[in-house]
Amino acid sequence: MVYFAALALAIGLGTALAAFGCGIGQGTAVRGALEGVARQPEAQGRILVLMILGLALIESLTIYALLLGFQLKAYLPATADIMKLMQSGLLK
Repeated sequence: MVYFAALALAIGLGTALAAFGCGIGQGTAVRGALEGVARQPEAQGRILVLMILGLALIESLTIYALLLGFQLKAYLPATADIMKLMQSGLLK
């Protein structure tokens, strides 16, 4: 039972931590791009393309974490099964 509780916590906290980290990374990337455009306005096109490419790569890490969470969720038992075990007294 402790295994399933730890697995459920890992799914929730892992996905949230990945989203938080990617949000910080995206904010840093956008800030750097805006500073670059402020210093060299004529390079705006190249900076924009590179920023969007970087943001796509950063966002893919969040998607991988979400997919991993879905895969781990498949190992959790159904809530109805747990409730039946609790009512029968096998789980405390």
